[in-house]
Order: sequence, then structure tokens, then C-alpha cells
Amino acid sequence: MTTNIVSLIIVLGVLIFAHEFGHFIVAKILGVGVEKFSLGFGPRIFGKKIGMTDYRISAIPLGGYVKMVGEAPDSELDESMIALSFSHKSVLKRSLIVLAGPAFNFFLSVAIFFGFFEISGLPIMQPEVGSVQEGMPAYVAGVQAGDRIVAVDGESVTQWDEMAEIITQRGGSTLEFELLRDETIISLKITPKQVPSQNVFGEKIDKYVIGITASGEFIIERLNPIEAVVEGVLQTWQIAKLTVLSVGKILAGTLSAKTIGGPIMIAQLAGDHAKAGMANFIFFIALLSVNLGILNLLPIPVLDGGHLMFFFIEAVTRKPVNLKMREVAQQIGIFVIILLMVFVFYNDIARVLFD
Repeated sequence: MTTNIVSLIIVLGVLIFAHEFGHFIVAKILGVGVEKFSLGFGPRIFGKKIGMTDYRISAIPLGGYVKMVGEAPDSELDESMIALSFSHKSVLKRSLIVLAGPAFNFFLSVAIFFGFFEISGLPIMQPEVGSVQEGMPAYVAGVQAGDRIVAVDGESVTQWDEMAEIITQRGGSTLEFELLRDETIISLKITPKQVPSQNVFGEKIDKYVIGITASGEFIIERLNPIEAVVEGVLQTWQIAKLTVLSVGKILAGTLSAKTIGGPIMIAQLAGDHAKAGMANFIFFIALLSVNLGILNLLPIPVLDGGHLMFFFIEAVTRKPVNLKMREVAQQIGIFVIILLMVFVFYNDIARVLFD
């Protein structure tokens, strides 16, 4: 339990800091005054005021905020503060400040993956056969444990995923496999078999397989800094794409909303990953950081995506959204967020009691 709580505090602290620092630093760069930079909500526990900014830790650690000068469109300001006012900046500058929060969550993920790949290299699973399932196409064709796949249908294969992708792309077509066995190249024709399976969302699908498993042999490919950055961006993109698909499937009803979790679930997962090792724990932070970035871009008032929606309307109509309309939308947004929080807490409690 202690590990879970400490892990949760670390995870939330890192994610919230990255998000709010994005808003903060871009606001400062674009000439907006920042009155408060808070990790957490509610009463101030401690902090330090530097210049006009009060840097604080607040009592409720489930979020954070940056309070800027003139953030509310109807706020009254001294003439001397107009130049520092958020509301008096252009739509583009306000949009960049709001967008910076989610963007820094993505940057954090890229930075984590970059650091891992630069230090440890990129692990690549070798296309070596570990076992062959009896009665499946590979077994019938004569594939043996220890065989190394070097090409499929004339395409060179250097890692397991490349072979799997070719099988998927070709559907049920007969493929010519070139295998290395005892320093001899062997050519075998194999027709993949269609079998029922599940995708990452638990949905039933049909996939083509030949009935082999990997030996689990990895090699480590050393990456230069540029390659590590590219790989970090690719990994972050894959997580973002999966997150967007998950949200879409939940909204469409094809993925159970029970998969949504809140603080209790995050604490449990954070604790499990912390116990599994520092690399697992850091990767978990990267995964959550991307999730936080995506969720904050949803067009719900009070979230960053809601603010961006208002700014887009303002840019198109050439005038700010009516203040009354904004207030109503904000109230609806708060109501939606409260409902979501109640739902995720319910899911968390149900998991603890019934799983």
C-alpha cells in the first residue's frame, strides 16, 4: 500500500508539473504575467513567491493550475497590467499557451523514451523460432525450433515484428519462407491459417498465423541521439494513436467503459510498475503522460481542448464567444467532469471489491 501511494504521488507530481510548466513557460515567453503556479488544488500548504508568481504546493494533489494575469475576460485590471494580460493577447498567442500544456506531456514522453534508447539502446526481438505448434501450417511445412527466418516472399527479415507484419499484410496467401538452419538456407512454402483472436481492445478478430512462437532472443541496437529522438517520437505517436482509438471506441460503445480507471487504479498500476523496476515505472509515466495530453485536448469546456474550441470560434467569427455562453458551457463542462470523476471512482471501488 505504501509503495502504491508513494508511486502515485511521484507519477501525478511529474505529470502535473510537466503539464503546468508547459502553460507557464510559454505564457512567460509570450509576455503574459503569471500570478500562481500550483501543484495541486485547494489550500496552499507551502511555497515561495518570486517576482509576481507564487509557486505553491496545494492540499489536493489531483491536478494543478497556472493562474495568469487577466485570465478571465471580464477581469478588471490596472492600466499597467494590460500588457501582461492573457485576455489581451492575440488568439494565436492564447492558443499556444493553452496548447503548451498537452504538448509538454507529449514532450515528456518523447524525452523519457529518448533517454532510455540513448542509454540502453533499442531492444529488437530476433526472428528465431522458439516453438512450433503441432498441426499448424509451420509444423506441416517442416519448420523447427531454432530456425531463423531470414526472408518472407523475397523481403528480408531482421526482426520478429517484420515477419508478423508481412503475414498480416498478405492475408491467407501462400508465402515462401527462407530459414537459416545449421548454417544452411532452407526454402519452405507456408499458407497461413485464419484463426479467431482478440486485438488490444479485447475485440474479436480473425488473424492469420503459421503456428510459431519466438525464442525470445533480443539484440540491442545502439542509437545515436537523432535516431533516439526519432524512436522516442515514434513510440509516443503509437501510444497517442492507441489512446485516441480507445477513446473513440469507448464513446462508440464498442469498448467497455469499465476499462476507465481513476486514482486508485493508477496507484495500483504505479505500484506494480515500481516493483517491476525503474524502467517499467518510467515507461508507465510516459504512457500516462500521453494519455493526459490526449484527454486534455478533448473539446470539453474547462479542459484545454474546450478553451481551444472557443479560440477557434473566435478566430473564425472575429469576435470572442459571448461571456454568458462561455459561462454556461463551463458549467456544463464542470458537470461532465464531475460525472466522469464519480464514474471512475465507482470503477476503481468496484475493481477493489469484486476483482
